[in-house]
Amino acid sequence: MQNEALIRFSIFLGLFALFATLEALAPRRDRTQPRATRWTTNWGMTVLNAVTLRGLAQALAMPLLAVGAAVDASVNGWGLLNTLDWPIWIEITAAVLFFDFAIWAQHLITHKIPILWRLHQVHHADRDIDVTTAIRFHPVEIALSMLLKIGLVYLIGPAALAIILFEIILNGTAMFNHANMALPPALDRWLRLVLVTPDMHRVHHSTLRAEHDSNYGFALSIWDRLFRTYTAQPDKGHEGMEIGLRWRDDKPSKLGWALLLPFRNK
Repeated sequence: MQNEALIRFSIFLGLFALFATLEALAPRRDRTQPRATRWTTNWGMTVLNAVTLRGLAQALAMPLLAVGAAVDASVNGWGLLNTLDWPIWIEITAAVLFFDFAIWAQHLITHKIPILWRLHQVHHADRDIDVTTAIRFHPVEIALSMLLKIGLVYLIGPAALAIILFEIILNGTAMFNHANMALPPALDRWLRLVLVTPDMHRVHHSTLRAEHDSNYGFALSIWDRLFRTYTAQPDKGHEGMEIGLRWRDDKPSKLGWALLLPFRNK
């Protein structure tokens, strides 16, 4: 577990570079705002999130957070999976599926509960969608999400390896489906039978409420199909749809404005 953070960060940077390159070579949509301004803000938010999680780890005396919770649960025999004698591959598969569904459900809830939507709208306020949108979340939302994840880890008691794999899959698929890259239509149709594709998730970032209240998945597309929250294509097409929320100026690309957005009066 000593190299867990380094391994995850290396994979994250590698995938970020890959998707950033692909969207530069074959963009799906034209940008409405300068990349430098947006990327500075979105990366700035990521740095603040890392600092927030470090502070949370110190407060909980749990340096590895969700992974540390899995280790702790295993040592103490806590959680459902620690009471079952399943083969490790079945346990890991079950845990990854469980947490992917949990993230889908959490995402849906953030759209339905006003106080949580105030935080989550920081993500949706981005007027363009690209690989950096995947890392644009308010620090308070990130902290709450991690607390939920830790609670679920103690509840089901997954192996630490399962949590590491899930975090890598979550980060990788989030960057993939936010990337502004054009996939061949046939490939998109086949991929979205299993995975959330960029075209599928882009619908979720539409300014239209009916569209951004659909396609909540980050990795697997099955949950949206199963719970009937799936929208195949935007009403105005991918080139004609508007991305973001009601703010149609440069404010969403400013770090200070984005951080204060949840606390502004409506």
